[in-house]
Amino acid sequence: MSHQRLTRRRLLEGTAGLAVAGLAGCTGAPSGSGEQAAGGTPTGEGEPGGDDQPGHGQEAHGHDTVSEPKASREVVVNTARTGGSTEYHFDPHVTWVEPGGTVTWRLESGTHTATAYHPGNDQPRLVPEGTDAWDSGTMSEEGETFEHTFETEGVYHYLCTPHEQFGMMATVIVGEPHLEDQRALQTMPENKPEEVHGKLEELNTMVREIMGEGHEEEEAHTEDGHGHEEETHTEEETHTDDGHGHEEETHTEA
Repeated sequence: MSHQRLTRRRLLEGTAGLAVAGLAGCTGAPSGSGEQAAGGTPTGEGEPGGDDQPGHGQEAHGHDTVSEPKASREVVVNTARTGGSTEYHFDPHVTWVEPGGTVTWRLESGTHTATAYHPGNDQPRLVPEGTDAWDSGTMSEEGETFEHTFETEGVYHYLCTPHEQFGMMATVIVGEPHLEDQRALQTMPENKPEEVHGKLEELNTMVREIMGEGHEEEEAHTEDGHGHEEETHTEEETHTDDGHGHEEETHTEA
């Protein structure tokens, strides 16, 4: 990775951080709304709540952003209540590892899964072709962990099975893939509600910001090729005698 590209990513980190507060995994269901996990168990039972519990926000949850790939990363999985809503989180929403790197999901609170968008999980494929399905199963004990090692470079979207409809989705970037070749970014799954489509679009935007796409294109713009006008100046000199021997010049621009 070049020093120039790394610098751009660090600059973009601030931009991504501003966008994170409204991104995937942070949509809350109204407290007491009757929302249930798969199998019919109310997901709010036994989960932290009350005014003394941390609410959604950067100070409470960190909302880490990433600026470079590492050999290992941790994603915190939790449920939080703030005001009149319950919020479900993967934190960070987008994480980044090297090929052969490992992501560990650690349950902080609630009952959740970390499940790849993969046909093997009865989900549309939003992971690279040729990769295997992975699924944590239901995690319900505080401190419980699940890990997966990613060998294939690419972009991987995943979800919490019982809370997908509430926007609990996130992404793993592996290596430095060409984004135009990534199924996760190029395909919007059918038979999913608009809420899910919206969160996937937000994740895709974050991935592009983190990887620097668009910024490089902007740097490649040249004046001749992108609408910058070139002015051609012609001067017509009209000399008139004002009666005192002075000459006046009139300049016009074409």
